[in-house]
Amino acid sequence: MPQIQFPDFMALTVGLVAYLIGEAINYRVPILRRFNVPDAVTGGLLVALFFFGLREAGLVEVSFDTHTRDLLLLVFFTGIGLNARVGDLLSGGKPLGILIVVTAVLLLVQNIVGLGAAWISGLPVAMGVVFGSASLLGGHGTVIAWSPELVQRGLEGGPEIGIAMATLGLVAASVIGGPLGRILIGRNHLVSTETDVNPVGLVPGDTVEPITRNSLMRTLLWIFVCIILGYLLQRGVLALGVMLPLFVPCLIVGIVVGNLATLAPFLRPISHTPALSLVSEFSLGVFLAISLMALQLWALAGMAGTLAAVLLVQTVIAVAVAWFVVFHLLGRDYRAGVMSAGYASFVIGATPTAIATMTAVTKQYGPCQTAFIVLPLVSAVFVDLANALVVQGFLHLFAG
Repeated sequence: MPQIQFPDFMALTVGLVAYLIGEAINYRVPILRRFNVPDAVTGGLLVALFFFGLREAGLVEVSFDTHTRDLLLLVFFTGIGLNARVGDLLSGGKPLGILIVVTAVLLLVQNIVGLGAAWISGLPVAMGVVFGSASLLGGHGTVIAWSPELVQRGLEGGPEIGIAMATLGLVAASVIGGPLGRILIGRNHLVSTETDVNPVGLVPGDTVEPITRNSLMRTLLWIFVCIILGYLLQRGVLALGVMLPLFVPCLIVGIVVGNLATLAPFLRPISHTPALSLVSEFSLGVFLAISLMALQLWALAGMAGTLAAVLLVQTVIAVAVAWFVVFHLLGRDYRAGVMSAGYASFVIGATPTAIATMTAVTKQYGPCQTAFIVLPLVSAVFVDLANALVVQGFLHLFAG
């Protein structure tokens, strides 16, 4: 069977097509809008299924170069940083602490469920980490990073199972958060009290200043300068022996620059502008569309039944924790509803999926600035380090 890898530019082009297909379908299928399914999720999954069908028919196997996709993630998180006010950060301190504690417990729960799944399946018990937090809270990157360690400890097939589990988790995460947000916000009659432009995406009917050529170019310049500074910050931190994903220093630089810029009255505002909101929505939407359409769904075939059963249990736990724990601990208000929807997607998928979920929710119900800062910080400040410690501990106990 012939194999084709789409180069970077073609991957970006197909990603745009996938996003627009999703937007058109969501517009024509009201239930998808009501349950806040992001346009990128609808389009990305349909394109992934299309390429899966081509492969299953023996016609062609398609893969993608996704370098530009990763740049879009930097653009998005830099825009989130530029939108963050000091007041938003201060008000997010308590929710951040709550989510860190809940996530610490959930790391253990996911791996305990994974251990049970491995034992029932007749696999080495230590394989439970790839049914648990390594694949779900960690995602594809964490599984890849731990692959040599898994093989060294005799867990043959662990990396492949982990990648498949992370893939299935990303799909599930893309569709559970929006409906949960609708339930929490709708049943409790919650409303947004904020009046700023939505941090990600413009809402039809909003009265906003026009997006001009000058405002768009100025927005892109601010973002690109912050990304350059974020790269330099990452290099400096790396010299101290600390490795951070590049989006983290970009987010931090965006926060600093966005708040300092407000002290210079001669500078035109960049934070909370329609241009920045539009750029953020574009970068996130296309990033997620490319991520989903590039999923190699055929990798799930070998253990589809086991993976689906484990993911069902993990998803029920994630939704229950978001609904009955996170929502209540965060105060049962509108912010809690938005963050709980994003959290459900976050703990079995990835941070961008959670942000896309919250974007869909806030576009329907109103802005919530703090949510878009707190969840990325949970990932940046806590999850990677804590997950590494937990995975290492479980492997030491059960793999020798």
